[in-house]
Amino acid sequence: MKKTEKDKMNRREFLGLSALGLASLTILPSWTMNGVKIAPSDRVVLGFIGLGQQGVSDFYSFTGCPGVQVAACSDVDTIKLERFVRKVKAWQASQNVAQRCDKYEFFEEMLERKDIDAIEVATPDHWHALAAIYACQSGKDVYCQKPLAYTITEGLAIVDAVRQNKRILQVGSQQRSSKEFQDAISLVQKGAIGHIEKIYAKVGDPPTPYNLPEMAIPQNLNFNQWLGPLNNPKVHYNEQLCPPVKLDPEQNEAYWGAWRWYCETGNGYTADWGAHMFDISQAAIGMDGSGPVEFIPKGYEGAEYLTMKYANGIVMTEQPYREDDKNAQGIQFIGDKGWIKVARGYIECSDPNILKKQQETIGKGEYEINPSHMQNFIDSVRSRKDPIAPVEVGCSTNTVCCLANIATELKRPVRWNPATLTFVNDPEAAAHRLYWYEYRNPYTLPYCDKRN
Repeated sequence: MKKTEKDKMNRREFLGLSALGLASLTILPSWTMNGVKIAPSDRVVLGFIGLGQQGVSDFYSFTGCPGVQVAACSDVDTIKLERFVRKVKAWQASQNVAQRCDKYEFFEEMLERKDIDAIEVATPDHWHALAAIYACQSGKDVYCQKPLAYTITEGLAIVDAVRQNKRILQVGSQQRSSKEFQDAISLVQKGAIGHIEKIYAKVGDPPTPYNLPEMAIPQNLNFNQWLGPLNNPKVHYNEQLCPPVKLDPEQNEAYWGAWRWYCETGNGYTADWGAHMFDISQAAIGMDGSGPVEFIPKGYEGAEYLTMKYANGIVMTEQPYREDDKNAQGIQFIGDKGWIKVARGYIECSDPNILKKQQETIGKGEYEINPSHMQNFIDSVRSRKDPIAPVEVGCSTNTVCCLANIATELKRPVRWNPATLTFVNDPEAAAHRLYWYEYRNPYTLPYCDKRN
């Protein structure tokens, strides 16, 4: 684990605070959460890494899980740290439990605490791997926002870290816990529309080159730490990467962090929504832990859409799933006996006898949350059984997203062997940054043994 760059207290003081932790809670034989009495042995204590609007939203979802408490938080923005602590303490006060949530600029310090059971990771994607791996090495379970990682190799390393350290990891692909998607998966797997031939999965555009103008770094932000392992001199500070917030009065983010939309810092809609729609597609056709064997980019030899081919003959294209809204994210499964369309709050089948159309207002995915998905993670922490979106699922979905972007950037087909996790006779693709890249000094990627 990388040593922290600051040490704000000596080790004796730090261990003293760690031992205190939630002492005022642990001396109680039981306590009540949302009207439910929780035994101390059933309590799950969380720490949060990444306190932007996604991290805050995840916190509120976790507050609906009986037996959850929050002990600490970490962010490179001191204002977001203070905002989060205020929200946690207000919630703790409403529950009549001790009001305490410790702040850390460097999350590695927080991971040393023995009173924290699990970590929530809602950082930019390039920090997911190290945060999740360090958490596993420190004996913590992990709820990691999607996509699982920024590169293919990082995803594989997280799998090794989770399994070798016997930890639980839930990926924040919350559609796995939504009824309409569960119904679609079940119907496809039961053969309700026959043999699946095609899948239309609309996710959106790939990332573009970083072109934001450089701005002065605000005093409340440790941008060097925000960069972390990211090793690209083109990436300079712009407030769109780290949307600013204010306190007194509170003014929250006006937009999502733009790091998602640039090649040097993210994987575009390909991963942002591919981590949902490609994920459900893979689940329905039994490809969890596997994936397509060929990726053909949009525009190659006249290809109208990004095309992914599976070894069993199924073809998945990134294209509109419904004609009346060509920009909406969703999926259409096409079989030899009919079709099923599914999106957030919507599911429809070509045969109304199989499934009566269900449609509410189609969710736009403002936040990547689902209280039942968080509860599933907490249940897994207690039972030590894998959650609904375990690490291997997140890894295979992340791999699909990365391979799609690699083919797009290379402007030609890329062939992949899901069994050996290697490219097929393609050293250029194997050298692509989305397979593996050299971390910025002094960072290194543990469990990194999957390079071609």
